Amino acid sequence: MSTGNGDYKYPATGVECAHHVAVPPPQPFTKSLKTSLKETFFPDDPLRQFRNQPASRKFILGLQYLFPILEWGPRYSFQFLKADLISGITIASLAIPQGISYAKLANLPPILGLYSSFVPPLVYAMMGSSRDLAVGTVAVGSLLIASMLGSEVKANEHPQTYLHLAFLATFFAGVFQVSLGLLRLGFVVDFLSHATIVGFMGGAATVVCLQQLKGILGLDHFTHGTDIVSVMRSVFTQTHQWRWESGVLGCCFLFFLMLTKYFSKRRPKLFWVSAMAPLTSVILGSLLVYLTHAERHGVQVIGNLKKGLNPPSLSELPFGSPYLSTAIKIGIVTGIIALAEGIAVGRSFAMFKNYHIDGNKEMIAFGMMNIAGSCTSCYLTTGPFSRSAVNFNAGCKTAVSNIVMAMAVMITLLFLTPLFHYTPLVVLSSIIIAAMLGLIDYDAAIHLWKVDKFDFIVCMAAYIGVVFGSVEIGLVLAVAISLLRMVLFVARPRTMVLGNIPNSKIYRSVDQYPAASTVPGVLILEIDAPIYFANAGYLRERISRWIDEEEDKLKAAGESSLQYVILDMGAVGNIDTSGISMLEEVKKSMERSGLKLVLANPGGEVMKKMNKSKFIELLGQEWIYLTVGEAVGACNFMLHTCKPKAVTDDSTMV
Repeated sequence: MSTGNGDYKYPATGVECAHHVAVPPPQPFTKSLKTSLKETFFPDDPLRQFRNQPASRKFILGLQYLFPILEWGPRYSFQFLKADLISGITIASLAIPQGISYAKLANLPPILGLYSSFVPPLVYAMMGSSRDLAVGTVAVGSLLIASMLGSEVKANEHPQTYLHLAFLATFFAGVFQVSLGLLRLGFVVDFLSHATIVGFMGGAATVVCLQQLKGILGLDHFTHGTDIVSVMRSVFTQTHQWRWESGVLGCCFLFFLMLTKYFSKRRPKLFWVSAMAPLTSVILGSLLVYLTHAERHGVQVIGNLKKGLNPPSLSELPFGSPYLSTAIKIGIVTGIIALAEGIAVGRSFAMFKNYHIDGNKEMIAFGMMNIAGSCTSCYLTTGPFSRSAVNFNAGCKTAVSNIVMAMAVMITLLFLTPLFHYTPLVVLSSIIIAAMLGLIDYDAAIHLWKVDKFDFIVCMAAYIGVVFGSVEIGLVLAVAISLLRMVLFVARPRTMVLGNIPNSKIYRSVDQYPAASTVPGVLILEIDAPIYFANAGYLRERISRWIDEEEDKLKAAGESSLQYVILDMGAVGNIDTSGISMLEEVKKSMERSGLKLVLANPGGEVMKKMNKSKFIELLGQEWIYLTVGEAVGACNFMLHTCKPKAVTDDSTMV
């Protein structure tokens, strides 16, 4: 009897199994490489719009790609302007106090917070693709600069060096972001998983809140460390220096800010109440200090802020500094964090309004605004969630809301900065704490625990690393655990026994479907991942163990011995030479035990490599089937028509 799978007749149907598992036609290496590179770097096919277009049209499309404002600008209407005007003024009322607060958090002059809310939003409005993102400084980026740069240069001892290195770090963050966008390396940001970001943001928010105890308690000297132990030690070893006036003022304003935030959550249409609360706090705090002369009684104030627009700082970038490597490291770390937050926020709001933003284009926009910012006395900016949420709720239509915000900040810089002289630092601390408490996402952590315990471990590792170690330790720890998980997924792929769903020709996991029945004399295994050098050894041992366990179970039940092992390769997207060597070893080992290896549903890439390595010839084309059902039918046919010992013959099956 012939053994080719085209000659088998299933006893149940009498229909010939004519399906043949094809080997894909060979492709030139250059074509395969081109396809792989395209899928890696250009999955969204950004050049599609340029096809079959005249040169003049390609030039216009190229400009519109780099500057999206040229695309939607001609369609801009007066209705859009009214909405963007309201949104821009609303976010400016939040951006001004937040900018000053976050600059203080980064140990930089408060005026830099206003500078950073003027130039970068203008750049983003021209180059960004999000309609809802409101650009500005962020607490996490400010904290990173303070902790990483502060460990090398003390801001109070060498203020000029510290300031110039902050500009340089911002410059390198921008260069790194632009490079990622131009080289289409946006997938690098994907290594920061959702669980990592939740834990990192929560930890950073906790650390930021703890750092604000300095302002709330009116302390002059405070630890440079960011971990909870150092902060608590610094707080409780200076109890004799606590200033009750500052503490009472801080608690009152914090209560006011939290109350307005709670009120706005209960009544979403009144979002502007919480949006205006920070500026209201600044005004009330300044008036209170001015009228009561509280600065003479231990309440610290901002002091003089320089009037005028951003001074140029290109000549102040210290490229020859001995701290150049530190600035580059800070730039890369803060650049990645800023991208992760900005792109995630932009995509979230784009989903609500049903439009798409290009991640790589966003990277270029973020990078250019940080490069421009570093040359105009700004430090790191991105798209913070709190400001963008206010922009979204205010009904913004386009990025013009950023231009309106920048104009409001410009007016403040030109005419209103003297009004901030009496603004108490304790109010800025209250504003930061109120904003940070929203970043500690308890619900997301609980959800991670319910859905995926490993993701919860990653989240908590990031949180604990930041809170008890440092921002860098928390980030490295979380990314390391995430990468370890990815490696474990590859190195220890799932394998499962399949059974037949009653009254069907469908085969599924017997663990998932307890009603599924195994086939007598046949063990069906599914491999749920590509087969690479990293998991080949594990799969060889796991398949052997499945076989041993099945044979022990059959012996205990007194049933017929195992004859065939079918490997369902449907989920095996690729295989390397180590994987093929593993299959060869499994085949030889099984034949020594009197078993026959059968493959089902191998993909095109797997078939191509098995064909080139001569494994198909070694196994026999007749033992490769299109579906698990056909493989089981052929094995059943052989079991009912052939003697068991015939299975052990290497050359023929009779």
